[in-house]
Amino acid sequence: MTTTDRDTTRYDYIIIGSGIAGLNTALLAAEHGSVLVVTKGRIDDCNSRYAQGGIAAAIGPGDSATLHERDTLDAGAGLCDPEAVGVLTGQGPDSIAGLIQWGVPFDTIHGQIALGREGAHSMPRILHAGGDATGMHIEDTLAGRVRASDRITVLEYTHAIRICAEGGTVAGVEVMGSESREHRVIPGDVVVVSTGGAGRLYRYTTNPEVATGDGVALAYLAGAEVMDMEFYQFHPTALWLESAPTFLLSEAMRGEGAILRNADGEPFMAAHHPMADLAPRDVVSRAIAAEMERADGRPAMLDISHLPAATVTSRFPTIYAECRRYGLDITREPIPVAPAAHYMMGGVRIDTWGRTNVAGLYACGEAACAAVHGANRLASNSLLDTLVFSRRLVEATLGNAPEYQAPDDEDGNLRIGLTNRTMVCATVPERGKENLQDLMWRNVGIARNGTRLLLSARILNLWQRTMPLPETARDFELRNMLVVARLIVEAALQRRESRGAHYREDFAEAAEEWRRHIVLKC
Repeated sequence: MTTTDRDTTRYDYIIIGSGIAGLNTALLAAEHGSVLVVTKGRIDDCNSRYAQGGIAAAIGPGDSATLHERDTLDAGAGLCDPEAVGVLTGQGPDSIAGLIQWGVPFDTIHGQIALGREGAHSMPRILHAGGDATGMHIEDTLAGRVRASDRITVLEYTHAIRICAEGGTVAGVEVMGSESREHRVIPGDVVVVSTGGAGRLYRYTTNPEVATGDGVALAYLAGAEVMDMEFYQFHPTALWLESAPTFLLSEAMRGEGAILRNADGEPFMAAHHPMADLAPRDVVSRAIAAEMERADGRPAMLDISHLPAATVTSRFPTIYAECRRYGLDITREPIPVAPAAHYMMGGVRIDTWGRTNVAGLYACGEAACAAVHGANRLASNSLLDTLVFSRRLVEATLGNAPEYQAPDDEDGNLRIGLTNRTMVCATVPERGKENLQDLMWRNVGIARNGTRLLLSARILNLWQRTMPLPETARDFELRNMLVVARLIVEAALQRRESRGAHYREDFAEAAEEWRRHIVLKC
């Protein structure tokens, strides 16, 4: 039996999630009101902490926001919102300046910020901190400032289990402790969803354990629109060893000159894309998957051993140390790699000021979708996204944004709800987290088709309909995972084409009539 208490403390801002998006929002919001951060792990337990590749911004000589915008639109495969991309790239340099002012130690060469290049970028514009530890340095800097603030309260190991909305307006958040079944309703004027991605829906992922899509599920159940859920980006190069956990090998390695080779040691990317090893992530992921299939499942190899050892160890100290733990010396031998679920392009639908269709409910970071990434995120735009839109979100709560315009029903986007799909004469696996992850990896991963998607939709629907009312924090987490999995599958089933990170074997080409967004709502 659970009990629910109503908290007497009211907050101006309640922020769900403690990644860079949530912490940046908290720090900015604390200048204007009381702030509560709710996080189901530690304050620094998040996706953004593990971002190795860096943060993109047009601050270098010869670069410009216009060039950055063009690269972002090209990578997005026709589904980026130009206004959102213009905001991201135009306000990016100011966001970098803010981080520098707060003390983020970006890497320098001869006193100038060092800039790297990654796949699908036309210019060197990637800033790093600590080589391949950019996310960690930004997260630690922001977390330290949050802990030092007397206007920010942090509830760690606390699960948000419901966004309370009355008459289409946010009223607060219901929470419970990780080990307790007691519920509390905490009132608040503004609720911000910044819970990161949902990589733990998949068997192989670069995401930490906490990345289960909770914020998207909570917002959807509270009446918010969700968009572009079929576009899940698989990072092409994750460490692939039976003895090691899935570990991200930064795209910056290929930016520095690493070469992808097949199991026989042959370079292969030039046959798949004109940019070869610097091709967009979806192209590289599918190419590696195809090479692995030809090699009976043997992984591809990422080879950086031709570069000077000192360059490799100084540029990628975290990756070097992690591989050495498992007996690999990347300065001397190639690294076995395979794709893994990495980044969710879809999420809670927002405008360019972080507002949803539910009054008082905002979202930012990976849990949000302003269509800034389109069908395929440009490398290293994600950290910039968290900073730019969290700042705009706070400005909107202060009345410094144009009046909110509800989405236009005549905009050509496809609006759907989740469909009840019944099982007929099929053996259904037992409901559980591991079976869900296996189902999503097999049927809703890098390559999809209608038959497997429909089967997955039916299984997920049955699991959800027969699930008992959640009681523990883990029950609520599984409920959220099932909701988000259904959103991904339904959108993928509806989009009968291949575009960006969404690849359908039965509809292998992009179709102009599908140059629109799929929007889901309860």
